[in-house]
Amino acid sequence: MQDHSQSDPARAGNHNTQDPSARRVLIVTAVEAERDAVMRGLRNADGFDVIAAGVGPAAAAAAAATRLVRSAYRLVISAGIAGGFDGRAEVGGVVIADSIVAADLGSETADGFASVRELGFGTDRIEAETNASIRLVEALKRAGLPVSLGPILTVSTTTGSAERAAGLAGQVPGAAAEGMEGFGVATAAAMACVPVMEIRAISNKVGPRDRSAWRIPEALRQLETASSLLPEVLS
Repeated sequence: MQDHSQSDPARAGNHNTQDPSARRVLIVTAVEAERDAVMRGLRNADGFDVIAAGVGPAAAAAAAATRLVRSAYRLVISAGIAGGFDGRAEVGGVVIADSIVAADLGSETADGFASVRELGFGTDRIEAETNASIRLVEALKRAGLPVSLGPILTVSTTTGSAERAAGLAGQVPGAAAEGMEGFGVATAAAMACVPVMEIRAISNKVGPRDRSAWRIPEALRQLETASSLLPEVLS
């Protein structure tokens, strides 16, 4: 795990409410470019630690859990760029999760995909912190950014076909975006009894991979803008 926190990473970590870290917010990205965009947006605001955990739910869960064991936080945020589902999120916009869904955690059956929840082995969905998520949506609207509130899917293999995109949209009604880390971060937060949010700036449509249509620099700028609103929204 690469750790580029904006505060002292050696801070002692118990979950005593007197611990100053208990008023802090942990933001977990996948890669350094996302981490750097978040940090540019925050502009050295107090109360935030930002780490780049690596790609995928396992790396994200491990990194978030490690930090949550070391220190107490009031909120954890999974942040980065992502694909947006057609009709639900536009390229260059932002999606805020109302729920974080492990879309490929389960089994293929003769009748199609069965989620781990349907199989009776656990959960595939973690609800996002409602009030802060709604406040961020409202702040993004005031800032003039296209924004959606809806389920953000976590997958281990990103979608590369129209058929798969349609299947996921049917599996999770209202699915707005697809990323690779959110459910890992959310699982670590849930185990530590800490609320969680997910923020995704949309760089491309979910479906056939057309790298010429990807708008990664624009999405990183939108992630920076969204991050700049967090100090006020979470105050």
